[in-house]
Amino acid sequence: MPIPEAIVPSVAPEERSRASVQREFEALLAAGARLRPVGEAKKRPSRLLSEGYVPRFRLRLFDTTIFLTQLYQNPDLRFFVAYLRQGERAPNRTVIHPRIFYKDISLIWRSPSHLAGPVDDYWIGKGDVEVVDEDGYEVTTSMEETTDLPLEMQAALDVLSRRVARVPYDEKGVRLVLRRSERDRVLPYADFLAPRRKAAADPRNRVHGGRSIARFTRKNDPTSLRFAKGFEPDFSRGVLETTTSTSTMYGGRLERFRILSKNRRAQYMFFAGPRHAWIIPPQALTTELSTFGLRTIDVVADEDLCVPGYEYHFLDESQDPPVFVSQIPDGFAGPQSVHDPARADASPWIERLPVIQEFRRKVLGRKARTRSARSRRARG
Repeated sequence: MPIPEAIVPSVAPEERSRASVQREFEALLAAGARLRPVGEAKKRPSRLLSEGYVPRFRLRLFDTTIFLTQLYQNPDLRFFVAYLRQGERAPNRTVIHPRIFYKDISLIWRSPSHLAGPVDDYWIGKGDVEVVDEDGYEVTTSMEETTDLPLEMQAALDVLSRRVARVPYDEKGVRLVLRRSERDRVLPYADFLAPRRKAAADPRNRVHGGRSIARFTRKNDPTSLRFAKGFEPDFSRGVLETTTSTSTMYGGRLERFRILSKNRRAQYMFFAGPRHAWIIPPQALTTELSTFGLRTIDVVADEDLCVPGYEYHFLDESQDPPVFVSQIPDGFAGPQSVHDPARADASPWIERLPVIQEFRRKVLGRKARTRSARSRRARG
């Protein structure tokens, strides 16, 4: 049967003490729940707890309960260790899956699929893959959006990430939790792929029949963006929530808008900072999550719809000869970021997207007019 859909508010962190969350988690384990990591802690799961990865926070989305540690930091990632329990089975029949939740440069929280490469130079698995044609060659590339955690969870993770005075440095947690291949493996393992394949096998689960809901009719032309009928963001009546955060890279205060499509079959998240605006890859409204905390059904859209405000654009001098790397459409890269020279401003592309122009006019403009009216009333 098709996976159900639901328009639900974003989850909020539960206001419970650290001790209360820890007691509940330990009670589950004492009653027979099995902790099942797939990384270096696989043979001795209790190692996660004995080495300090103890839950502090608790969230619940759909039928999944998520226990989260404090936030950690290493040179590559800022992350939580997350413990996922699905359903309401008796504890002695429950499996708890440790995962990693980390924040990407686009400011979206993700759940990576695996690790690849040596211990001291690993690559974070970016989820499912697709084969694309590049200059006549078939190339396997990651579909990074398949690791994006539900939009309904994003704001809560941001809130919890700020509930610490100092983020401790940690290089072990990622290796203890995530399965690691010894070679440059891009394809995820079956624990990541199988739920997705099973859900997609039923044609009734495929949003817009599995076809792209947003495409460009002319190559490298942002103005040629077109949405499938009904899948346009509903800026008039579909704005569900607005939350705020801050970002040094983006110059301060950021607003985040969760917005439904006009036909209520998909949802979007728009970010807006002092100078930038961009779109996170759209998601379905389905309620089934995998053990990674991810939706099993995709919403397909052209990747150039969702270029973040700053994106990779640099000369990789570690290659011989050096190779230019860019994820910004050709000819649309702005100045390099002062905070990360490997990334450039993608606004020259983003600001020419009709949907961003409409978002600025109908959503940001409306908010600005409302604030102005309130200010005038306050003055008398």
